[in-house]
Amino acid sequence: MKKMMLAILAIAFANAMSFAQTKVPDAVTAAFKQKFSHASKVQWDKENSKEYEAEFETNGVSYSANFSNTGAWLETESPTSFSQLPSNVKQAFNTGHKGAVVKSVSKIETSKGVNKYELEVKKGVSTIEYFYNNRGQEIKE
Repeated sequence: MKKMMLAILAIAFANAMSFAQTKVPDAVTAAFKQKFSHASKVQWDKENSKEYEAEFETNGVSYSANFSNTGAWLETESPTSFSQLPSNVKQAFNTGHKGAVVKSVSKIETSKGVNKYELEVKKGVSTIEYFYNNRGQEIKE
């Protein structure tokens, strides 16, 4: 009987956790809805004490966007392909990481008007992220 009761409690707890939502300030959700009015399948995460991230879809494409806790848009990450990268970014990556196989590429647009590029590379069982600015310089995140 004890084992059955523990199993029921474990299942109830797991179900409750799966429905847990991050409490997002109204200013953040309002700013998101204004900037991304056609977004669907929105899921929120709290990045840190001052930042929230929304993962969402628009026209079947997955995006993520970060907002400050006051509702200021910080950045948007969108998928792209290696072939669409600026030539200096492709050249710098190929020179610095010969033989690396790129798993995914994202363009990151920031509120400061700066674009960055994230390239994910599979190495063994790990995934490594490399970031580049518009000038093709590798940057640390």
